[in-house]
Amino acid sequence: MSDTATYPDLKDASVFITGGGSGIGAALTEGFLRQGAKVAFVGRSDASEFVEEVTASTGNRPLFIQCDITDVAALKAAIETAAKAHGPITRLVNNAANDQRHSALEVTEEFWDWSQDINLKAYFFACQAVIPGMQKAGGGRIVNFTSISYMMGNAGYPAYTTANAGINGMTRSLAREFGPDRIAVNALAPGWVLTQKQLDKWAEPAALEAHLGKQCLKDHLGPEDIVAPTLFLSSAASRMMTGQALVVDGGVVVTG
Repeated sequence: MSDTATYPDLKDASVFITGGGSGIGAALTEGFLRQGAKVAFVGRSDASEFVEEVTASTGNRPLFIQCDITDVAALKAAIETAAKAHGPITRLVNNAANDQRHSALEVTEEFWDWSQDINLKAYFFACQAVIPGMQKAGGGRIVNFTSISYMMGNAGYPAYTTANAGINGMTRSLAREFGPDRIAVNALAPGWVLTQKQLDKWAEPAALEAHLGKQCLKDHLGPEDIVAPTLFLSSAASRMMTGQALVVDGGVVVTG
């Protein structure tokens, strides 16, 4: 990440990231640490080893709070702990998600609720929890991760794509409601980012080739490709952007 732009307003900023210990989230945690931010992140699995590694590589230690984001009370408590440690959270990155594949005709009510809890409900309540502190601080920035999956009309995970679309609607409404408080709320829609999970589960050679054929830019995306756009949306460089969905997918989906 040595070529990533530096954003002075992120130094010492209080940042909270969901799912910040693995995949794209781990790259985001490292990216904000390299900006000099005070980073807290939550994850369901123990991330102690990652904390030590990223502290050694950046010289900046993040605060890890083990938490299942589907437990709203636990999520709110984690946000409160982070705010006490680092000051009011002024940058929220809702990154955690689960794109487990499923067939529409096999979805149960229990699975539907589980998917929405992870992929949409937790996003809303994280926003709700940080906004009062942002109001008192005079402003803040929220980045809600969505996906191009719903834009493409992809089959194979309808509960997930429904949540993706909901994230965009929520982002626009919150941007409108809290704009007067100088709180910017934007969505970031990655394409197929080849995290280790994706490589292990779904990145078959034929699927990779087919997807690359849909991209204008003929390079596969890695977690590092999502860091710079997230930092941009979290910084004063995007001061007058809000209610938008920034697509980072190599040119699969053309918007505008």
